[in-house]
Amino acid sequence: MEMIREYVALGNDWLTQQFGDLGPMIVVGLLGVLLIILVLPAVLKPNKDPFSRLKSSEEGEAQSKGGKARGLRVGGKDQRLDRFSQYLQPQNVDELSASQLTMIRAGYRSKGAVQMFHFLQLVGGIGGLVIGTLYLLIAGGGSAQASIITVLLPGCIGYYAPKYWVQRRLQVRQEQIIQGFPDALDLMLVCVEAGQSLDQAINRVSKEIETSYPSLAEEFQIVAYEMKAGKEKSRVLRDMGERVDVQDINSFVTTLIQSATFGTSIAESLRVYAEEMRDKRVMRAEEKANKLPTKLTLGTMMFCVPPLLIILIGPSVYGIAQMLGGGGK
Repeated sequence: MEMIREYVALGNDWLTQQFGDLGPMIVVGLLGVLLIILVLPAVLKPNKDPFSRLKSSEEGEAQSKGGKARGLRVGGKDQRLDRFSQYLQPQNVDELSASQLTMIRAGYRSKGAVQMFHFLQLVGGIGGLVIGTLYLLIAGGGSAQASIITVLLPGCIGYYAPKYWVQRRLQVRQEQIIQGFPDALDLMLVCVEAGQSLDQAINRVSKEIETSYPSLAEEFQIVAYEMKAGKEKSRVLRDMGERVDVQDINSFVTTLIQSATFGTSIAESLRVYAEEMRDKRVMRAEEKANKLPTKLTLGTMMFCVPPLLIILIGPSVYGIAQMLGGGGK
């Protein structure tokens, strides 16, 4: 035991001399990463799918008959992350539904959007830790606190970067929908007053605003397709409000549902609500204009006041300095 302790102490001293105070910790961390890499293939090995045997047997029969195999499942083409779904997506149903809703609101509607998001978080976090560790080994570390920050900071940035990107994409998409909604209402009002039904008006508006407001056009296209497929109109409109999560859209959905429930004119409801949305857009513009002087105050103080003080006080300060210098002589 004494010999083992001596060898461990010698190894610890050598690592400390070579890599600093965190030398043993760095070696232990690298060994842990190496063990994880060695264990991952066994852990992530997919279970044998019972349908794969049926699929292979059908493919064999089709090749022997010279035909084409009939697919057993209908799905997207990009299913490479499905085998790792239990590691790359929440297993709680509520949390998974919330993640899917967030990705849909950000505009990512593919089947594997949640899996890809968590995969990017995992890769970004591990990659950031590896980059931080390599930088610490190459550049050398100072204190223990600075070394820990050097390793952990890139990992945190890599882990939270996908989340920041999704939230930023969600905000930009909602702002675009808010900006284009009054114009879409005006176009919808014109279509309804021209004799078109609500389904036809939504379909026409989605085509007209596709160039200017693609996010809003995409939402209207989904509504038009779901109505064409026979889904209940009130359910379709409520789903749109839930997907978009914008107060103006939710109020619009409530207006249409109430109009259909009580039998009032849709054109009249659209006319009143479109006028309200135009006034609301003007009020938002005025609000931004009123906030502008307050936001410019800090920039004005930083970039205008110091040069002005130099111009006004500079000659006097220079003259006083010259007088004091001459008096001292």
